[in-house]
Amino acid sequence: MEPIRIIVGLGNPGRDYAETRHNVGFMVLDRLARRFNVDWKTDRARKGELAAGPGVLLVKPQTFMNSSGECVGPLMRYFKFQPEQVLVIYDDISFPVGTMRLRAGGSAGGHNGMKSLIAHLGTEKFPRLRVGISAPGQKNMVGHVLGKFAPDERPLLEEALDKSAEAACVALKEGFDMAANRFNIRKEKKKKEKPAAGELGPAEGTIPEELVKSDVVRE
Repeated sequence: MEPIRIIVGLGNPGRDYAETRHNVGFMVLDRLARRFNVDWKTDRARKGELAAGPGVLLVKPQTFMNSSGECVGPLMRYFKFQPEQVLVIYDDISFPVGTMRLRAGGSAGGHNGMKSLIAHLGTEKFPRLRVGISAPGQKNMVGHVLGKFAPDERPLLEEALDKSAEAACVALKEGFDMAANRFNIRKEKKKKEKPAAGELGPAEGTIPEELVKSDVVRE
């Protein structure tokens, strides 16, 4: 796989969305910027906040989640990088808080930010790092992803954010495959149990239609 040259964190800009579940991509990027001791600069022409790390460009799109590709696609082409050199970090409701997973490619799974990236990069074949934010027990999915983490979730969140930043650094230095082998969760094989009525959650990597169609996370 080609070396990583751009790391993108997905989220929504502005104080109203800061520290919300949908913004864990931004949170990981802020940790990387601190590790690299670099500052963010707003580039309105390129629709993002950018920070130049050691051999890598950190990017926080400022287009709102659903239009993230409008920032990333042009940047990738300007620097003449390939999609495989763009690592995207974003939230995933199919994993519990405190977990993360690396994957070399795949569909958007209903995530509007990823749909935009796939459209503007022209392929599904680019690496991504998904940070678990869990699925709510109630039906208000929009309120869940745009809400903040509960106090008892914060220690798990901090652990996952630090681990995600470390995994991104390993991907930069040793390659994405090495990072995936080192950091991905190893699940023990066990007999699948039929969920009780009303307990069936969303399939891995999918987001309910309620969230996909919501205007709350749009511009």
